[in-house]
Amino acid sequence: MIESDSSGSRSNRREPETTGRYIVVFADSEPDAPALLRSMAGVSNIADSRDFGTRAVDPLETRDADATVFYTLGVAVVSADPQQARSLRTSSDEGAIISVSPELIHHILTNGPDDPGENGPSSFQDTAQSTWGLQAVAAAASPWTGNGIRVAILDTGFDSGHPDFEGRLVTVESFIPDELPQDGHGHGTHCIGTSCGPRTPSEGAGYGVACEAEIFSGKVLSDSGSGSDGGIIAGIDWAVTNGCAVISMSLGADIAEVHPPYTAVGQRALDAGSLIIAAAGNNADRRQNDFGFVGAPANSPFILAVGALDQQLDMAYFSARTLPIRGGQLDVAGPGFKVYSSWPMPDRYNTISGTSMATPHAAGIAALWAQATGYRGRELWSVMVQESHRLINPSVDVGSGLVMAPQE
Repeated sequence: MIESDSSGSRSNRREPETTGRYIVVFADSEPDAPALLRSMAGVSNIADSRDFGTRAVDPLETRDADATVFYTLGVAVVSADPQQARSLRTSSDEGAIISVSPELIHHILTNGPDDPGENGPSSFQDTAQSTWGLQAVAAAASPWTGNGIRVAILDTGFDSGHPDFEGRLVTVESFIPDELPQDGHGHGTHCIGTSCGPRTPSEGAGYGVACEAEIFSGKVLSDSGSGSDGGIIAGIDWAVTNGCAVISMSLGADIAEVHPPYTAVGQRALDAGSLIIAAAGNNADRRQNDFGFVGAPANSPFILAVGALDQQLDMAYFSARTLPIRGGQLDVAGPGFKVYSSWPMPDRYNTISGTSMATPHAAGIAALWAQATGYRGRELWSVMVQESHRLINPSVDVGSGLVMAPQE
């Protein structure tokens, strides 16, 4: 995948980045993951998410542990030497462990500077009332607001002092050691604005889809825009434990293979009633006939992958195409080109592009459908796909089409 660096510019393809730790996925029937880690690999200093209750697993409290077990998801992040890793993989042959994978580093999926381009006569355009994205997905006309629905955005954090969110229910946590939940990058605040910001702010155009949803901001990407599997899985565990119906992840790693931890995590989150929605990736350059591929974690069979559209509802030139493996397909598409949304103060607003911007549109739409229907998990996934607006573009690019808000 061609990812974005901390400045948001596209970088060259490179080998996947890893941390040296491992992500261990346990079989559903395994009742005591800590005991297995001790007996199979000699790992003794183990932190257990159950000791934190509904509180987030604090990376500072677990930083000295040799392993952290996320019990709800059946996953552990393990610091292991090569011999211990081999022992754990032997356990996978015996059925107690499903997979042992290197821990990856993920990055924000915001594209670099856009072509200037011109809006065609039939294109959507920002107005004084609402962004082109809100118009395209019909959120501006929907009677549903996401009220009563918890939406988790796992990203670079949130500017808690942003005036457009005054009075909103917002819970913030950081899963990045030594960094506060405050957004020091901007990407997270932008994604939260698109998914859950206001439709009628005190100044400027409305830009938020699920404008009354309860916001859970998990900082899983650092102020430089990157983060590891361990922090992302900790964020998912926290969101699922707190009953978030929708989990939005505008992030990715440069691999064309399914990363095994997210197959298990995505499925177990669905079983618990939480739908994970992730950005497909910005590794294409369609201007050069390079169509890219859906990267991890969006290429998990149990995570809804989102591609990006421009104002003409054509594919954004950077948006990745379906990867021909199980789970590698584009599922839906959303507005992702020149998207206006919130940004940390004092700037307040910014306009940027990427599958990162399409993903929170889809997450906000999921919250509206969750409110309108009461659906969760797989049922929510199904209605999102079923009610999408069909497009002329091939399904390998847009899946079932443009996500659409429920109407009366």
